[in-house]
Amino acid sequence: MKRLLLIVFAIGCGREPASTRTALPAETGALGAENPAFVTADTATIEVPLTLPSQLYVEHDATVYARSGGIVESILVDLGSKVAAGQALARLESADQRIALAQAEERLTNSRQTLERYRELKVAGVVTAEDSERVEFEHRQAMLMLRQAQRDLALTRIVAPFAGVVTARKTRLHHLVSSGDTLFRVTAMNPILAAVHVPEAAAGALRLGTEAEIEGLGGHTARARVIRASPTIDPASGAREIVLQVSGDSRLTPGSSVTVRLGGERRQVVTVPRSVVDKDGYVQVWSEERTTLRALTLGTELAGDLVEVVRGLAPGERLVRTAQ
Repeated sequence: MKRLLLIVFAIGCGREPASTRTALPAETGALGAENPAFVTADTATIEVPLTLPSQLYVEHDATVYARSGGIVESILVDLGSKVAAGQALARLESADQRIALAQAEERLTNSRQTLERYRELKVAGVVTAEDSERVEFEHRQAMLMLRQAQRDLALTRIVAPFAGVVTARKTRLHHLVSSGDTLFRVTAMNPILAAVHVPEAAAGALRLGTEAEIEGLGGHTARARVIRASPTIDPASGAREIVLQVSGDSRLTPGSSVTVRLGGERRQVVTVPRSVVDKDGYVQVWSEERTTLRALTLGTELAGDLVEVVRGLAPGERLVRTAQ
């Protein structure tokens, strides 16, 4: 009996206690290290402005297409030209359309004269009601043909849809274009807008008219204010879309990548160590015994090597931090 107990004791001592074993991620190839460690997304209360990335845009930014086929006869503007609403940008050859318009005008004139004569004859009882109705119908058809000819001619004149600046020119003189071909792009330079997605915890304190600061990549800054806000929270991201209008004296231009700073009230945010986020804003989330690569939207840099997570992570989620 003593010998049996000694054998069992020896076997038990040769095993590693279950409490000392550490579960390693299943996708070790994605971790890039042999000894991964875990950190947990936490929350913190801060009083610094919310910092969000955005890209400036304008409401009126349109591609001008050819709505009729033909040869480009003249180009009246160039890249960077300021244009007014309805101003001609280019013209297509229109000889055929002018001939068709002249024919339609002549046809309408003859139709009108015939109609007036038949109306007089109908009163005198010389023509039947059927003949009079036929002439009335032909006159209406002549009017429609004239309107069509006028439109065909108008479409050979390429015009600006609104006041702005020509930001692209895609055609050349004497170039054959088809209906639907891109010719120009016209952009209204004001007002300049920026859209951001604000976390629910911070969105409640923002109101229409709330002031903000916009900073461009070159260090240029401008004031902005909230002009629109979504009435609902996006369930997928837990954020509300906020639209800001940049002040008119700004040196920033549409399309620029900017940083938006708004709000300064006490708010609760999700935080993670900056070291677990790679340079492209991705983290490895540990869930259900495997890792998943996830993109984050980061906000303010905080003390203690922490960074605010605006979107992409919930408090309590575990992240993989590769041992250095």
